Amino acid sequence: MKVHVGQADEIRAEGHIVVAIGEKEVGLFAVGDGIVGWMNICPHQGGPVCQGRLFRRVVEPLDAERRSFGRQFDETDRHIVCPWHGLEFDLRTGRNAANGELRLRGVPVTVEGEDVYVEV
Repeated sequence: MKVHVGQADEIRAEGHIVVAIGEKEVGLFAVGDGIVGWMNICPHQGGPVCQGRLFRRVVEPLDAERRSFGRQFDETDRHIVCPWHGLEFDLRTGRNAANGELRLRGVPVTVEGEDVYVEV
């Protein structure tokens, strides 16, 4: 079932929204030029993952001798952290940062003009 959930410019301005569709909740996130959707259920223990904190992935560049240049934030790689137990997921892929087998459940998103639709 295709459901209208909002306007693309609103989602981009906020960075993300969580919408209820019947008994289900879906998180919609502005990622790059697109919008991705994830079910608001953490695969770990069912927590409201899409209501977690968003942040840029931390990276630590090393030189040839493996000395650190300090920690930096990757401006293109955003993650979300489940508020229940702190599991971290890549917003582009839905994969857990530590265990690639653990993933968020994706929701197909379509943008038509400025109207955003999901299929649930």
